[in-house]
Order: sequence, then structure tokens, then C-alpha cells
Amino acid sequence: MDMDTDENSNAKGKEGQGKLIMVILVGAPGSGKSTFCELVMGSSSRPWVRICQDTIGNGKSGTRAQCLKTATSALNDGKSVFVDRCNLEIEQRADFVKLGGPQVDVHAVVLDLPAQLCISRSVKRTGHEGNLSGGKAAAVVNKMLQKKELPKLNEGFTRITFCHNESDVLSAIDMYKSLDLHTMLPHGCFGQKNPDKKVQLGITKFLKKAEKPSKTCSSANTDKNSPTPQPTQEKRESCGKKEESSCTMSRNVAMESEKGESPGIRSLKDKISQSDPPTLAFPSISTSDFKFSHEKAAEIIVEKVEEFMDKLGNARLVLVDLSHGSKILSMVKAKATEKNISSTKFFTFVGDITKLNSEGGLRCNVIANAANWRLKPGGGGVNAAIFSAAGSGLEVATKQQANSLQPGNAVAVQLPSTSPLLNREGVTHVIHVLGPNMNPQRPNYLNNDYDEGCKLLGNAYSSLFQAFISIVQDKYKSVKGIHECLGSTPPELQKHSEDGHHKFKRENLQNLERSKKWKGSQNSTEGLNQNNNTVPKKSKHWGSWAQALYDTAMHPERHTNSVLETSDDVVVLYDIYPKARKHLLVVARHEGLDQLADVCTEHLPLLRTMHAMGLKWINKFFREDGPLVFRLGYHSAPSMRQLHLHVISQDFDSSHLKNKKHWNSFNTDFFRDSVIVINEVSSHGKANIMDDESLMSMELRCNRCRSAHPNLPKLKAHISKCQAPFPSTLLEGGRLVVEPSNAPLS
Repeated sequence: MDMDTDENSNAKGKEGQGKLIMVILVGAPGSGKSTFCELVMGSSSRPWVRICQDTIGNGKSGTRAQCLKTATSALNDGKSVFVDRCNLEIEQRADFVKLGGPQVDVHAVVLDLPAQLCISRSVKRTGHEGNLSGGKAAAVVNKMLQKKELPKLNEGFTRITFCHNESDVLSAIDMYKSLDLHTMLPHGCFGQKNPDKKVQLGITKFLKKAEKPSKTCSSANTDKNSPTPQPTQEKRESCGKKEESSCTMSRNVAMESEKGESPGIRSLKDKISQSDPPTLAFPSISTSDFKFSHEKAAEIIVEKVEEFMDKLGNARLVLVDLSHGSKILSMVKAKATEKNISSTKFFTFVGDITKLNSEGGLRCNVIANAANWRLKPGGGGVNAAIFSAAGSGLEVATKQQANSLQPGNAVAVQLPSTSPLLNREGVTHVIHVLGPNMNPQRPNYLNNDYDEGCKLLGNAYSSLFQAFISIVQDKYKSVKGIHECLGSTPPELQKHSEDGHHKFKRENLQNLERSKKWKGSQNSTEGLNQNNNTVPKKSKHWGSWAQALYDTAMHPERHTNSVLETSDDVVVLYDIYPKARKHLLVVARHEGLDQLADVCTEHLPLLRTMHAMGLKWINKFFREDGPLVFRLGYHSAPSMRQLHLHVISQDFDSSHLKNKKHWNSFNTDFFRDSVIVINEVSSHGKANIMDDESLMSMELRCNRCRSAHPNLPKLKAHISKCQAPFPSTLLEGGRLVVEPSNAPLS
């Protein structure tokens, strides 16, 4: 059933009643969700309905859809709701969050109790509604906790309460008991611990250990007359190259530590302590001091945000204001929506800009200050609040950067390690920015020249966003440098991580000749130069998990249960994790064709055979399943070894379509259409490979109308209803197959 926000915002309470509340309980089996509901409902004056998936089907286990339907009905009846499910993953919560609206606040209560306690309770209990008890409970709890994704406000919650022990749980129960028909709880994030504290402590210990030169290294450089014992020849030889590398690393880090902690190490600590994308929180500039029209200011903000969207990478911009009734926030949000600006890269937020993490659960490593021209504390508003929250160190650090600021400009200041704003909120930099001035008592008075004021305001936002991008880029370089020094690879520098069949694992390329070459490759221009000297090809190392398609192609007789059709050139099988209603793979049976990059002119007949086989199966689907739209193509850099063609319907109706990378791998230039590949190989001898990591992090856009959506659940809800025609670029050249076709390829 379709349940979007607009439909469910019509839920109305009883006459005279305040807003309704839907509480989504988040916790593993045994965390006490059902007990929480019973204790609140037993003594609350507010009418509650508990929705439990274990009993939703007339006392038996049911489905999420049944829970959603019952929740909608309860809200329409004016009753508040407890959603008693585990809800440990974002996708599991998303449809329930959509039920919120003007008349319904959506809360999360996170029962984040120790795993051992949850397991102990689950194992010991009897008569559980979901029959989860005894020995199997431990395995279930462990498996669920491995997938745990703690909720965040940007999912759509108005309030999140974290409970880390039984005392926290009792306090939360008392709080919800006390709610009557009219009282509401304040919005924000409460009780969250720093999720990265242990990680940060761990890396700090590791870095300290690395900063201390090893004994072997020290003794090796000791004078002959030193009383320090020298290592024996046998021990020195046993160290080998590994110890030499370790000593060199230790010396390099130690040299940095003599000068104080290096920027690279500080950046690494910062990076590890922040799991969220780099984020800039900024207030509206000059809308009060400049008496600027909110309408015009909103236009300028959105115009500049849109201008910088492509430069942000995975970074985010957040416009912040203290008031829920803020005109500038509502106007900017509306204009950003009109322009289809991705709400994952830019959104608005209500809260104190100096307490966004501790009170709002929004982690921002950079904040902007609407500064005065002297770059001094004092005055009021944001400037005074930021200087006060950051401590005296901010004023000192600012003075080292600049003594004053011209309108339309910005200056970035790194906070000292002693700053309370850094240690409490995780803010590493403050960017001072100065807007246009209409006050005759201050320098650069514009004398009511609003045209010049608009120009300066635009310059101010441009300077602010550019300064933020520079901070992110510098931080990235520092992290890369320190990891190279420590002999490791930072996670954000790896293209993708392995996570099942279609996540994009990228392992190191090695300068080795391919051990198996396709027939006739000795004549390939890639393999030989004019002097007949072999040019080594870079080959990808495939993990054991990525060999499944190769094994199927080479030995289809071993996989009769999964193979649909076999010929001398190809095998056909269903994708084991389909991303749409119909999703086939046509796999080449030629040795040495691991991926699209291996294809050359001599493989044109094979490419045409693979395409024709795909069309054959599409025609079969047309006869059996009625109207569907298909696309045939290759991933630029596949996660599975052996060249394979995807034949995929464009409904993308699948539970296996779970994240942005899944979607973008089929709906960006990363997906190379079969007809385009054949034309490229025919004309140029090879296919263009679009293996750019940024393609995987692009905003989510509908494959029909190209509208942007903040997350995958919302995109899925949209595409299930979207009837817009496909873009003309896809309708050209046979990239989409919309009706049966046996036409041969030219």
C-alpha cells in the first residue's frame, strides 16, 4: 500500500487534543520493547495503541505492511502509537517515519542495552509472542545487532531518546507515562553517547605507539661506544625488510612529533571521530542586521547552494536557525525543493548552532559565524554565541589569520585542541563570514544600495562555501598522507567495500601479466607494441567470493539448478540478488574476459551474441509477464569476475535494492548500455569505462522524471507511482527495450 506523508498528515486527534505521537521503538530482541509499551500504556492518560508484528495477524506473526496499515488507522482515530518491532535498520523504519506530519510527531526510543543482557533475557524467557527463546535466540540477537543502524534526526524523527542501561529505560518510561492529551516532549536528540569514542581512543593509542621509535631502530643508530646493548646478528637478520619499514615509519612519525602533533595525525583523529560526511552548518547572513528581504535572501542562498552542489562530493551544507517558525528556513526549504536540490547534501535544521551535536544529534565539523568586521567577540546573536562557546582560543587563532574582514569575504579558522566547541561538539573549524553593511556607523556602508547588497551577499555565501570545500580537501590530503606514513589505506580512499554480490569491492591493481589470455590475444594492440615486446597489463585481483560467475561460465554442468540456458558462447542465469522484478545475467564463456575493460574489436561477435540472447529472454518475459521496460548493459567496474551483461527491468521493484550504490550502479554513467558498448568497440576498438567513484555517491534521481529524493525508501515510493515518460536520451538508439524486438544489431 502507498503511504506518503501528505496522505497521512491528515491524521487528526480528538477534538481539543494536542499532536499525536508515534514512538518507533528500536532495539534487539530482549531489550525490553514490549515491557516498555505495557508499563506506559498501563498508567498513561493519553490513548495509546501498541503495534507488534509478532501478533499483528490475529495473534500470529504478520507483515510490516499490516503494521503500517494498523498504525495509519490508529492515528486517524486520534490515538498515539507504539511501533513494537526491532527497527534496527533505516530501511525498516523509513515507512513508519513517513506517517508523521503536521499532526503527528515521530519519536524514536532506542533501547541500546548491552548485547549480553539482551541475549540472556531472550534465552531465558518462555511464552514469547514471537517464539524467540532458548538456544536459537542468541544467534538471532547477534545477527540483528550486526546490522544495527542507530537512528538520526535527518531520517525524519522529531525526537530521539537513547537508553543505554535499565535506569535510562525507567526514566524514559516515566517520561512517556506523564504525557496527557495536551503535553508534548521537546524536539531533539537526547542521551546519545559518542559512538566513535572507543575508536578514537584506540587510534590515539596506536598513534602514540607509532610515534615512539622502536628499540631496534634506536639501537641500530647508537654509537659504537654506547653502553646500550647491540642486537645480535641473528636477531638483526630475523627482522628483515618488515622491521626496516617499521623503523622508517617510526622515525618519520617521531620527527613530526618533535614539532608537536602533526596536521596529518590531527586530521586522521578528526576523520575517525566523525562517521558522518563533512558538514558545514551556517546561519542566514545579514537577514536581521542588513534588514534584508527574506524572499531575496532565500533566493540567493539557494542559488549559491545549487552552484556549489557539484563541488561538494559527499560533503553537506546545513542552514540553521533557532526558531521552528523561521521564515528564512521555510522559504529556503521550499525553493530548494523546487530546484530539486538533493536533501542529503543540503537541508535546513532548527537548533543552536553551537550545540548541534549534543542537543540535536547533528554532527557538523565546520560551522559558519556571521561575524562583525573586526572579527571580535561581542555584540549579540550568532557571533557572540560562537565566540563564547569556542573559548578564548578562537579569538587568538582568528587574530593569527586576519585582523578584519571585508564584506562578501570569509576566513577559516582552525579551533585549538583546548576549545570546548571542538571537544564537546566535534567542530574543527569556524569560518567567519561578513555580509553587506547598511549601518552608517560601520565601515563599508552601502547607503541603501540593495543591488550592491545582493551582489555582496552572494559573494559572502560563495566565499563561505569555497572555504568549506578547501577545508575538506586539505583534510582529505592530510588523512591520505598520514595513512601512507603508517602503511595503511584509509577507508575513504578505497573505492568501495565488499558487501554482497553488487557492492563494489576495489582491490589493489598489480602489475602482472594475466595468467590466462583469450585466444588470439597475442595480436592485440594492448598486448604488444610495434617491436613485439610484451607490455604487461594491469590485472585485477579477484577475491574468492567474486569467482562464482567465472566458475558457472566455465562449468555450467555443475550449476544446473541456476543456469537457465547454455550455448558455446554464453550462459544465462537469474541474478542471485535481483534489483528489479526481472534481472538476468548473460555471462560470456571466453577465458580472459574478466570485465568490460578486457573487450576489444575481436570480441564484437560475442558482444552481439550476448545482446541477442538478452533480447531473446526479454521477448520471453513480454509474452509471459506483459508490459515491462528493459535495459541491457554492463557495469564499468564489476564486482564479479567474468564479463556479464545485465538484462534488467526498469521497475526496480526488489527488496535487494538496498542502498544508493545499488541504484546508481544502474542509473548513472557507470552502467554502460549494450548498444553503446557495441558501437564504441566497433568504432574505437574498446569501450569507454566510467569507473568514477563519485558516480556511486550521486544524488538519487528517478529514472523516469529525474526528480531528486533524499533516501532510497522515498525514491522507491516515488518510482512505484511515477508515470512520467523515460528521458529522451534513453529512448534513442535502442537503449531501452519497450516492446518485443528481434531486430538484428547493425
